[in-house]
Amino acid sequence: MQATSKALKIYTYGASILRKKTQPIFTVNDSIRQLVYDMIHTMYEDDGIGLSANQVGEGISLFVVGSAAFDDERGDSLFLNPNIVDMSEETDIQEEGCLSIPGIRENVARALHIRFTWQDLSLIHHEETFSGYAARVIQHEYDHLQGIFFTDRISSVRKMFIRKKLSEIAASQKAVIA
Repeated sequence: MQATSKALKIYTYGASILRKKTQPIFTVNDSIRQLVYDMIHTMYEDDGIGLSANQVGEGISLFVVGSAAFDDERGDSLFLNPNIVDMSEETDIQEEGCLSIPGIRENVARALHIRFTWQDLSLIHHEETFSGYAARVIQHEYDHLQGIFFTDRISSVRKMFIRKKLSEIAASQKAVIA
């Protein structure tokens, strides 16, 4: 399979699919496998570190994370039907951006450690604790699958400062769809 991968269209703020909770995956076929390869290609093409399926117009519960997010030697990773089981009370604040909200970066508080479950492309269940940057990226992508943007996690004062930019991104998204 995976003869070639192609860059996919990234949906931006204002696209309704990004606010809908994604659906679980019960079977993995060639089109899902191809989607994963295409998502990894798209993520790197757009200088991202993670990408969720709904960001490319697929309302299914999966996301990919680039190898640079991890402290170990694992490569690019796929998380299918993920779930955050537990989160540390200890948080860290760092700047985040998003391929679906181009040009906006804000400080976001995230749990420093998460216990996380997911399936791979063989539908085998995994559970692992992630910390630091990997935990942050996973939380960001997991939020996407729940219809949540990082901008939903910032203060109302900060939201006031970016409201105009968000409106412009949403307007350009609607213009593309029309």
